[in-house]
Order: sequence, then C-alpha cells, then structure tokens
Amino acid sequence: MSSDFQPPPKSLSILASVGGVVTAVVAIAGFNFWSKQISPTSVEKPEILTSKTAAQAKEPVPKTPLTAQETETIAKLDATSVVLPGEPIPPNQLTIAITPYVAPGAGSLTKEEIATARQAWSYFQRNWNDETGLVNSVDGFAGVTMWDQAAAIAALVSARELDIVPAAEFDAKMTKMLKTLASIPLYKEELPNKVYNAKTLIPVNYGELEKREEIGWSAIDLGRMAIWLKIVGAKYPEMRSLSKDVWKHWQVKRLTNNGRMYGTSVIKGREQYNQEGRLGYENYAAYGLNLWGLDVNKALDYQSHTAFANLYGQGIPYDKRDYKKSEANNYVLSEPYILDGIETGFQALPKAYADRILAAQESRYQATKQLTAVTEDNLDRPPYFVYSSLFVNGEPWATITDTRQQRNDLRFLSAKATVGWHVLYNTGYTRQLFDFVQANLKSKDGWYNGFYESLRQPNKTLTANNNGVILESLLYKQVGQPLTIWAGVKKSSKLSK
Repeated sequence: MSSDFQPPPKSLSILASVGGVVTAVVAIAGFNFWSKQISPTSVEKPEILTSKTAAQAKEPVPKTPLTAQETETIAKLDATSVVLPGEPIPPNQLTIAITPYVAPGAGSLTKEEIATARQAWSYFQRNWNDETGLVNSVDGFAGVTMWDQAAAIAALVSARELDIVPAAEFDAKMTKMLKTLASIPLYKEELPNKVYNAKTLIPVNYGELEKREEIGWSAIDLGRMAIWLKIVGAKYPEMRSLSKDVWKHWQVKRLTNNGRMYGTSVIKGREQYNQEGRLGYENYAAYGLNLWGLDVNKALDYQSHTAFANLYGQGIPYDKRDYKKSEANNYVLSEPYILDGIETGFQALPKAYADRILAAQESRYQATKQLTAVTEDNLDRPPYFVYSSLFVNGEPWATITDTRQQRNDLRFLSAKATVGWHVLYNTGYTRQLFDFVQANLKSKDGWYNGFYESLRQPNKTLTANNNGVILESLLYKQVGQPLTIWAGVKKSSKLSK
C-alpha cells in the first residue's frame, strides 16, 4: 500500500462530523490507488416542468467540458451569491412537526422508478460477501464501514419490500448480516472499528485490508446503524432479537458524554476522544442513538449553534462552529436532510431547514443553468472524495477535501441527492434532476455517483451508500410514510424537542 495513505490528521479526527462519509475518505483513496496499480425559486412554488424542459433533461448533455470563460462566469456568480448574515427562519417554522412529514405524490412507484430501484440493487448483488453477509463500501473492494453497512441494510429491506428479492433470500441475507454484526471484533472490545475487511472481519485501517489495525469508532456511523437496527427489529419480529444482539454487542458507555456524541481516532498510537457532529449529521445520528435510550440531548439541539447565510437569495442554515473555531469543517450538505426526511419525516431537523437547502440549489440553477444537487461522495479520480457543499467555513458553493483542499473543478450533481430530493418534494425542478440522472448515470452494475459539472461527464464510482440511499428513497415513496413510522419504531420517551 502506498505510503500516501496515513492515518487521518488530527483535524479529521476532531471533525468526524459527517458520518461514514468521513470514515470512507481514505478508504476510497486507498482503493482507487490500489486498483489502479493492479488493473431564486422557492420549493413551495415549483417551476412548471414543460414538455420541452423534460425532454431536455432526459437527453445526455454534451461531453465537451465547460470553457474557462464559462467556468469563471459560474465561479463569479457563486462567489457573489452569498450574503451574511442571511435571512433566518421564523420561530413558528422552527419547531419539529408533531406529525412526521409525508411527501406529495408518495404512495406508489412508476415503472421508471421500479426500474431505478432494480438497477440500484444490482450493486448489492455484485458486492455481497457470502462468507460474512457484509457488503463492500466500494465496487469490488472488500472494505466496509458501519455507515455503508447501514446503507446495505436499508438496501436489503428496500429490495424485499419492492419485490426485487424474495422473502426467503431476504431472511437468509439479513440473518447472516445481523449475526456477523453481533459478533465482529470491536475496537478495544467497545464499539465497531471504523473499517473492516468485509470478507475476513478483521478490523483494518483505510485501504489496508490484510493488516489488523484498530483505528477507533465513529459515533455518526453508529447513529445511522442504530436507526436501521430499530427499523429491522420493528418491521420484522423474527429479526428483533438479532437486531438487539447487535446493539448488546456494543459497549456504549463512551459513545456519549454530557448529551453529545463522541468518537475516537488513533493518531501515532495514541487515542483521541473527540466530540462528533455538526448541524445536519449530528442531529440525524443523535436521533438514532436516542432511539436506543442514550442521552444525546445537546446533539439533538438544532438551534444553539445555527446561523444563516443567504445563497442566491435563500437563507440556508449552517453551523457556527467552523474550522477557525473548532478545527472541524462545518459542511452544509444535502444528504443529512434527505435521510432525516426519508427515515423520520423530519423529526431530527425542522423541515424548514431542508426547504431552504433545496431552494438554494434550485436558485443556483436558475442563475447558472447548472443543475445542482450537491453533497459529499466518492470520486473516480484524485482526491477520490470531496464534500460538495453549499457553504463551508465561510465559503459558498465550495467543493473541498477533508483537509480543506478546494476542488471546485470536481463539483458534481449527486445521484443519491437527486433521487432523495425528488421523492421528498416532487417539484418541477426535482423532476428535472431525476430525469437527468436517468439519462446520464446508469451503469450495468448500479448507479454512478454523479455527474461532473465542469467536465460534463459521469463520476463513475459505484458505492453502497449511493445505491443504498437511492433504494431507501424509492421504498419511502412506495410505502408513503417515513421509514421509521412505516416500520413501527417507537420514538424514545427521552427525545428532546
């Protein structure tokens, strides 16, 4: 393995704030290196999608990259789109609704959407490890994080409910998976290591699958896993004891402290114990841990650290704890809001936050003519992973690495964000996004991660998380309810509002 891939720096261990997407950074980089060696509109008032617009969205775009002048023009528009401070959300819109949100149009899938789900499932067929029941985080590479394994659980549940896999296959796969998760070796015999070899179950460092190494745990990853253990246990009584066994396998004492979530990293042989989470993923993951009775009262707080920035006229929420104050990047991303909407019906974060996040991306499209649905994800080229943010560390529309290297040239429209936004909002703009994905991002082994804005070509990485989010988004649309509600998960009596 290349010496380029060392344990994460201190800043990354403190960050650990955006889930498995953090823990995947070096893993994806290691995989790509190794594999190459061996082979202003509001969402409340959607635009009318004309037949001409829809037809354009379904046509593959020109493959000629944007010219330097076009790129510079967009960069100037993005740079001048920000106004600080931004327009806050009125207090009466900031409370979480007593009734979880259900999307307009939810309740059934079109033939096109069913085909989309089947295509996403092909990733999991290809990357399932029969020996263990775990799923590769990246196509063809037997590394897995708990975030990505939660995506695999979501995918398997979705495939069963959408009649893509028969019940018997679901039972066998889920049983194998849960038994493995309830017996894997843990970091310091406490909690799941950040990365495992999905074939051997050895705890490993990023990209180094043969050498046993315990490198710490991610509270954000485990928060997502906690939600899906609850969904499986509630929806399938025959799996309830198995899902509980996974939780009982964990020693959760150090996972939370004084109402916040904590993770660990091992730097030069020494453990660092750090608060995890920023607005978005922090609240979403805390909701999951709270379902199991943990005290995450402060991590659930979505107001104390929140400020607003206007982007193309839309006041988006962001976390005031930026890098200069905390050494952690305060990315504003689509995915935590999408997952919260799909899985809880916006019970971890106010829907008004998600409204603004989507509206800003649509407003950017109106100004730049660049379809925009950004979030973090893996790339098919160096630096292999970026956080394509609406706002981060005071910068609008910045695409950066975890070490703050700016790569706006690799900004891309995200497939998972596109499908997620569409099932949640079902507007003219989200339809345009969805149609673009259908025309440009299909592969025989699943859905590509996205489409590069400047390069005008697909980001051809295939991952469990991208295809898993697509599948659970379509399950949400089919059942017409947030997935925790649909499954019958009981809200914790300790849940803070």
